[in-house]
Amino acid sequence: MSFTVFLGNLPVWVTKDDIKAWLNAEALVFDDVKVIRNPETQESKGFAFIDAPNSEEMASIIRRFDRARLEDRLLRANQAQPPKSRAPLASTGPAPVRGAAPQPTPQTVQQPPIERNGRRERGGKKHKRPNPSNQGPQSAFAEELAKVL
Repeated sequence: MSFTVFLGNLPVWVTKDDIKAWLNAEALVFDDVKVIRNPETQESKGFAFIDAPNSEEMASIIRRFDRARLEDRLLRANQAQPPKSRAPLASTGPAPVRGAAPQPTPQTVQQPPIERNGRRERGGKKHKRPNPSNQGPQSAFAEELAKVL
């Protein structure tokens, strides 16, 4: 079982060393600290994870930091939830071949209303069907490609 604490609502300037210093000052035992950062800018996203060796230490860290004041913020600390599994991206078919003519897009149809508890509800989103006569002028490349095909 994992004993990880989520520590949120942190200012962006907080570093791993800051959190370690706070934990050491309170004589709290921990295994590791990870501040989550934006991969592009390396700026903190405002939350961190603290690994505790056991449930008692995890509870002590949560008690100490949940709703603690830091600047004008109230920190949030609670047991971290396991990451949600991400659904694989849906594939709409094979990848387009470079230089090939564009394939027509499939037309979606609105789902019929659904009845629940004697009440009709609408189902799904409305999708507009593409209107070929409503499209703007094609590029010169597209026109030349259409002639060849």
